Amino acid sequence: MALITVEKACLAFGHHALLDHVDFSLEPGEIVGLIGRNGAGKSSLLKAIAGATRLDDGRINIKGDISVAFVPQEPALDPAHTVFEAVAEGLGALKQLITDYHRLTSRLEQPQAEHEALLTEMAAIQHALEAQGGWQFDAQIRAALGHLSLPADTLVGELSGGWKKRVALARALCARPDVLLLDEPTNHLDVDAIVWLEDLLKSFGGSVLLITHDRRFLDHTVTRIVELDRGTLRSYPGSFAAFLSQKADELAAEAEQNRIFDKFHAQEEVWIRKGIEARRTRNMGRVRRLEELRRQRAARRERLGQVNFQLDSGERSGKLVAELDQVSKAFAGRTLIDHFSTRILRGDKIGLIGPNGIGKTTLLKLILGELEPDSGSVHRGTNLQIAYFDQFREQLDENASVVDIISQGNEFLDIGGTRKHVMSYLEDFLFEPARARSPVHSLSGGERNRLLLARLFTRPANVLVLDEPTNDLDIDTLELLEELLASYNGTVFLVSHDRAFLDNVVTQVIAFEGNGRLEEAPGGYQDWLDTKARMASLQAAAPSRAAEPSPAKAKQDKPRSGKAKLSYNENRELAELPDLLEKLEAEQAALNEKLLDPNCYRDTPLEARAWQARIEEIEALLLEKLARWEELEAKQK
Repeated sequence: MALITVEKACLAFGHHALLDHVDFSLEPGEIVGLIGRNGAGKSSLLKAIAGATRLDDGRINIKGDISVAFVPQEPALDPAHTVFEAVAEGLGALKQLITDYHRLTSRLEQPQAEHEALLTEMAAIQHALEAQGGWQFDAQIRAALGHLSLPADTLVGELSGGWKKRVALARALCARPDVLLLDEPTNHLDVDAIVWLEDLLKSFGGSVLLITHDRRFLDHTVTRIVELDRGTLRSYPGSFAAFLSQKADELAAEAEQNRIFDKFHAQEEVWIRKGIEARRTRNMGRVRRLEELRRQRAARRERLGQVNFQLDSGERSGKLVAELDQVSKAFAGRTLIDHFSTRILRGDKIGLIGPNGIGKTTLLKLILGELEPDSGSVHRGTNLQIAYFDQFREQLDENASVVDIISQGNEFLDIGGTRKHVMSYLEDFLFEPARARSPVHSLSGGERNRLLLARLFTRPANVLVLDEPTNDLDIDTLELLEELLASYNGTVFLVSHDRAFLDNVVTQVIAFEGNGRLEEAPGGYQDWLDTKARMASLQAAAPSRAAEPSPAKAKQDKPRSGKAKLSYNENRELAELPDLLEKLEAEQAALNEKLLDPNCYRDTPLEARAWQARIEEIEALLLEKLARWEELEAKQK
């Protein structure tokens, strides 16, 4: 039996229906991904199911004995509570016991505390927790705080919007409800936290209805996709990849059906407009059919338009964008970057990956000259025109209108050498005239991101710095942005936790490994994971190879009366090994140089994969030949 049922739901804002007599049901154990364009009504449907808003018509039935937890995009939390208290709120009657226990534990750690009185009070709380099975919930809270990197004793009022979202997510997860309603749960989470959330949802015993535009997260978690498109809901069992295949077939069939309808409609319109002779023999049934065709054509809502991204790369920068030599940077005694060196060339598309707060934005500011290193040097190239996408959207004036943000007092814009009216430019980013005159504070998260991109692209730039550009953008817009960046001939710095977006855009990564250590690798996020796994396996194999006695050493360990001699072939092999190693290293360096070209992954992807495979083969050969060299030299002694 369905846990939640939506029947003939209707909801409209303006002249378009967000929900047009839609039906939906959520079954036990399902994880359903609700997707659709920004502004399609996904959050409105989730709020209606959660009881946070009312439908214009229709019914929502929730099975009487189930509990529902809802995490909206902008959760409401008590600013006077600590993070631990806010998370524990989802536990109902147990909340006070667990928060008191946490408070007493914290006080016992203070040197001036009256330990005897505190221990007496704690013993009573421990007994009550034992009786009510509260220890498992306390462990759940601490695990959630750890995985989401939440500071337990910080006041909620001191947190940013992104951190408050984490608190609300932890609160909902710790309550263990029968149904979880999650609106963009992966926003502001780093990759490690997203992977943890994936695993948690897959092992979650209840049902989940979630909105997200993270394609890999959808693929790893959901059992069904539900798309909200032009007021209707369509269900697609299986993963997001299966949905894409089915949706492509549907759109092709819909386009063909509309073509046939429009052709027939046009023929009937020609017939009705014939001269007086045709009117004398007019078929009234055919006239009525034409009137119905007109009504159907007027009622048909075309598929929402696509964002029209255009980016002027301006004048070419110098070949060298930036060179870092043994750069170090620390804040408050914490080393974020420790003796890091790299060279960034024109056309590189670099992804910065690592947990939140590890120093990615700091590295960007060092490269751009907004910060100076504590030690080392940064040499920046010439003719750099930089456009910066700010993840916190601090560049947007909340009280200004959308058109004022873009126009800056001008009626026309110069985009790539083409003069364009500001309202026409905003329509390219799906802002209709009425919406373009709205204030910024009335925009949704996705609309704000589109507005910031629209402003970013109004001026030429040969260096793009994108700090979390994917938050709140719908899947169609993400794919269009990927295409734009793939064809962009400038330099891109991308900070993102969207794994699919990184794989589709960047040509190399700088990975923050902690304690100030940074590693570079060609390719995208998945390539970096593969590289790490390969390095780990090589390191694990090295001790075992060292522990095994070589044939030469085994012979040395045996009693022998005379000195061992190398054979003629072994002497020749030993003499040739240095040249062979030098050739292998030179070939490996040349292949790595080819992979540093950002265009190779786009223009010659098959060759790029072959080069990467050869590099791995050379790495294994180098290890083998070095081991053989040591063996022969040991035998010679």
